[in-house]
Amino acid sequence: MAELKVRTRKAGALAVLPPGGLPAITTPTGGAVGVVTQVSAPGFSPLDLLYASLAACMVLSARIAATRLGVADRLGEVRADVTGEKAKDEPSRVETFTVRLEITGDLDPATKERILADAEDICTVSNTLRGAPVLHATLG
Repeated sequence: MAELKVRTRKAGALAVLPPGGLPAITTPTGGAVGVVTQVSAPGFSPLDLLYASLAACMVLSARIAATRLGVADRLGEVRADVTGEKAKDEPSRVETFTVRLEITGDLDPATKERILADAEDICTVSNTLRGAPVLHATLG
């Protein structure tokens, strides 16, 4: 397997909940997104953001996988449809994630399967979700 390259880009998120308002999320690199909590409200809920992180990581990882396999020039559009099922017991959490990857382009089914498998191995988000990361919560 190829050597792991560690990126030095600042990463993270800051959520600010104003009195009576909804959270606003910013990143150290200038990204911003609002968060919604009502079921019918347009926008991202916290769970949507989790699913979006996995979807974005998978499509980007698929492109990396195709490049490593030497088929990037034949890769068309890549879509990742991510859903999840919440656990029925406590604590509240997503128990199962489902990723449906669609790959277009001049690629045979075996190559598409290889891209899927490699993308799952490359994706930092899928690797994190499969693992048991340590979470430290403190008051600041």
